[in-house]
Amino acid sequence: MVGDGEARSLAGRDWLALGLLVAVVFLAYQPCWAGALLWDDAAHLTRAELRPGSGLLRIWFELGATQQYYPLVHSAFWLQHRLWGDATLGYHLVNLALHATAAILVAVALRRLAVPGAILAAALFALHPVQVESVAWITEQKNTLSAVFYLAAGLAWLRFEDRRDASSYLLALAMFLLALSSKTVTATLPAALLLLHWWRRGRPTWKHDVLPLLPFFLLGAAAGVLTAWVERHLVGAEGGAFQLSPAERVLVAGRAAWFYLGKLIWPTDLVFIYPRWVVSQDARWQYLYPASLLGALAALWLLRRRLPGPFVAALFFLGTLLPALGFVDIYPFLFSFVADHFQYLASIGIIALASAGATLTFDRSPPWRRRVVGALCVSVLAALSALTLRQSQVYVDRETLYRSVIRGNPGCWMAYNNLASALLSRGAVDEALPLAEKALELRPGYPEAHNNLALALGRQGRGEEAIAHFQRALSLDPAYAEAHNNLAFLLADRGLLGEAITHYRRALQIEPSNPGMNYNLAMALVAHGEPRAAAVHLRRALEVEPEFVEARNNLGILLARAGRIEEAIAQFREALRIRPDSTEVRRNLDAALASGGSSK
Repeated sequence: MVGDGEARSLAGRDWLALGLLVAVVFLAYQPCWAGALLWDDAAHLTRAELRPGSGLLRIWFELGATQQYYPLVHSAFWLQHRLWGDATLGYHLVNLALHATAAILVAVALRRLAVPGAILAAALFALHPVQVESVAWITEQKNTLSAVFYLAAGLAWLRFEDRRDASSYLLALAMFLLALSSKTVTATLPAALLLLHWWRRGRPTWKHDVLPLLPFFLLGAAAGVLTAWVERHLVGAEGGAFQLSPAERVLVAGRAAWFYLGKLIWPTDLVFIYPRWVVSQDARWQYLYPASLLGALAALWLLRRRLPGPFVAALFFLGTLLPALGFVDIYPFLFSFVADHFQYLASIGIIALASAGATLTFDRSPPWRRRVVGALCVSVLAALSALTLRQSQVYVDRETLYRSVIRGNPGCWMAYNNLASALLSRGAVDEALPLAEKALELRPGYPEAHNNLALALGRQGRGEEAIAHFQRALSLDPAYAEAHNNLAFLLADRGLLGEAITHYRRALQIEPSNPGMNYNLAMALVAHGEPRAAAVHLRRALEVEPEFVEARNNLGILLARAGRIEEAIAQFREALRIRPDSTEVRRNLDAALASGGSSK
């Protein structure tokens, strides 16, 4: 696998090729440049209460302040929101730039290791359609960002192994910490470095080779334990769906490993949410997956002296996949045991092996065969680019994504429900209702589907049925703040203000900083004759979301009614600054000024 005569650094023509590759990557992902927010993007991007400068401290030092504890990623999101707000184009272009940078670092690292085909490997990594999920989905900026620091840490470590200097060591450690702060799968790096050492230099020694990596292992283990705790206690990776026996987890791991390899070799029928397998330790045929995997590893081990490359690539692939193979519970296992983005880093091992094999075949072939091999490589890259272009079209918006999931995975209850939610957001009630019903048919105890079905029924004027489904959602999940809020809104619309206020207050006990819920409660309190209490909640909404025009306008109205004209004028003027074309706010301001307020 090592090319003895190959240079250890990239030449000028290599950089030219990589520059062309970057351009091709951006073109292949053009359909999703300005793609909308998907599944959990809104939860990962910086919420209103974290946008002030103090939000950065909360991101780093408060567990639960963000969806997952990946503080560097959330700091990056915080900065990007400062730069372009809610416009998704910036987030997508940053993710593309990070992915292209990771591909370049793959080439640099493989050339540094004297692995043949470094540029080809970078191209395969950059253009393979299994990477689309990581690149086109804003949430997975944690994958691309962590990959850049992971590869940078690996390169710094390789320099340390050659020079044994403190600066290289500290740089590697710093890059590793940044990688861990972006995604915990990078905790596998020290094991990968030992594997590379064995491949390049022979068996590592404790004092010279293992001991310097001990801080890396300890930091990786600590990050892994913390992430597992966060996944279980804050994200929700617990319950019946996660109660697998040790034998069943081995069955999941064996099947998942072959699944990922299959998608790398033949990347068709890619789905955002794959079907979740029924795992049973009583089904003997399922043991074929881990058994054949062990058999393949044993065969590669026996061939290691003559062909060490395949064994190293396989161990890197499996070792990097290990955190996502089912031995540790992570929330997406609720829907599926596999996902394309789980193999973003792991794919490098197999891709490097395939590229090295193609390059060695090319180098050792007669001229006519070289032309064939070269044409095959170009054809493969062209095909992968076309598949990536097509796959990236799936990620343009929620509706397109979930319709794609339903086509590829008709039993995905989550996709039916989320598609219903997307349709409700644009008023397509009649189309959303049967989708929510289908989600409940597939998963009867699904509070989110009851909530969406209730929303659809309420908008059709079927209030009693809607209330029943909201109540069913809350019986399944009493801490479901959105269902409390939606039920309260329907109750208030029907004149049941006392009950509505009770549910709004319950929603705010669960999500006290939610500006929309504070606003809704304020409006119910106004209708109930409690303007002072309403003003308190409008101010709370504005503390979190200062540009909430409706809250400012209504606070101004309450202040004007209370005779606090100057304060009311200040609120109206600020609302107009945010939304200059609002005729309602302009009318309210003029009325306040006419009643004797300052015209300044």
